[in-house]
Amino acid sequence: MTTPDHPRSHSPEDTLNPSDWEAFRARLHAMLNAAIDKMEHAAEGRVWTPFPEEMKETFSLTETGLPPEEIDATLRALLPYGVGNTHPRFFGWVHGAGTPSNLVADITAAAINANTGGRNHGAIEVERQLVDWCKRLFSFPEGASGLIVSGTSMATIIALKAARDSQLDFQSRADGIGAHHLVGYTSSEAHACIARAFDLLGLGTAALRKIPVTSDHQLDLSLLRAAIAADRAAGLEPFLIAGTCGSVNAGTIDDLSALADVSDAENLWFHVDGAFGALGILSERLRPRLTGLERADSIAFDFHKWLHVNYDAGCILIRSGEAHLRAFSDRPDYLKSADRGLAAGGTWPVELGPELSRGFRALKVWAQIAEHGEEKLGRLITQNCEQAAYLGELVQATPELDLLLPVSMQICCFRYVREGLSAKALNRLNEEIVIQLQLQGIAAPSTTLIDGHTAIRVNITNHRTRRSDLDLLVREIRRIAKEVPGSD
Repeated sequence: MTTPDHPRSHSPEDTLNPSDWEAFRARLHAMLNAAIDKMEHAAEGRVWTPFPEEMKETFSLTETGLPPEEIDATLRALLPYGVGNTHPRFFGWVHGAGTPSNLVADITAAAINANTGGRNHGAIEVERQLVDWCKRLFSFPEGASGLIVSGTSMATIIALKAARDSQLDFQSRADGIGAHHLVGYTSSEAHACIARAFDLLGLGTAALRKIPVTSDHQLDLSLLRAAIAADRAAGLEPFLIAGTCGSVNAGTIDDLSALADVSDAENLWFHVDGAFGALGILSERLRPRLTGLERADSIAFDFHKWLHVNYDAGCILIRSGEAHLRAFSDRPDYLKSADRGLAAGGTWPVELGPELSRGFRALKVWAQIAEHGEEKLGRLITQNCEQAAYLGELVQATPELDLLLPVSMQICCFRYVREGLSAKALNRLNEEIVIQLQLQGIAAPSTTLIDGHTAIRVNITNHRTRRSDLDLLVREIRRIAKEVPGSD
């Protein structure tokens, strides 16, 4: 019989805490040392190493409940098999290199384990302060709003939803777009995340007009105006222009001031995809080319690219905080706000985006800026642009290499040429050179197409890269090209 004097007996209760905290402390110190060792020697060895087939089975989870020492050995064995972006000769795609100092913030965030979707706690305030810094950086008004997100893809979805809902007086939140035929405009060289956002928001990718670029690889303004006029004449509803601040292929920047003028004249939402280019505003070299960015209705950009914050961390800024809030705010009863306690704190992040469950991304971004400072981070952006210009000069001084585009920012596109080869054979040769650079662990550029030519595309968004890495790259391209047979 259960009475207050004779309580019911319970089975032992378990926990996921360590049974020996001192042993756990030693375990974590050992793993931290392994992580620091990796970052200290990031410039050494191969750039990219294929993941061994035999290691795949190690992660199969056919067995669980393994001893901690076995888990830790497996984790340490994984360290060499990243994509390679911590290495100074990772030149493929636009990846940041990360920093050792970010480990400190990541450990802190992991210990707090905050859900930053809402409620009243320190992580929310850190994010608000970071968004305020972004607003000041881009000269956005005090009433603007923003959110720290996974990256520019998510930021673009948030921005375009606010643009769509604003165009339809926010009735679309309940009624959908109905019979409305909204159309938007961007460059033919814009990132695919814009079209993906059109798809996800129910607008359809066909509603995004991809306007051809000029010889400078900027969106052609005359063709843009003509497309808007034609769509209006056809009874469609233009609502958005998406400018590019740093194209993926060539690192070019649209004429943002001119796009802002067109947006104002046509009463369209002006969005800027500034995934890596927007933070060029920290660089004295790039800042003059970003005039007009401050006039955008929304800017999407990443911290994990040119600010070298550890993945993942991006941002969306929206000029009209009211439009941003109206596009997402909808608190059910269980998220009801209060004047005091944990449910206090004003507007919550969940009211500005689709996620309620969110990690504490803002802390590592805050720590990066606070420790290294705006001036130094800006100098490193300038340094990468100067390195890309140096590579362009190397290419022009090398008879076997052909510079396919002027170096605009931090991307250099060129190809190896060999007399007597057809255009198709030259494309195959350059594709093979890039593959061999990767497989041999020498460097990791990517390829793209420039006017039908396969280009060796070198992106430099890495604070560890040195000019000597670029000298080595050119030497190895010439060596590999001589070893690769070419034929018609």
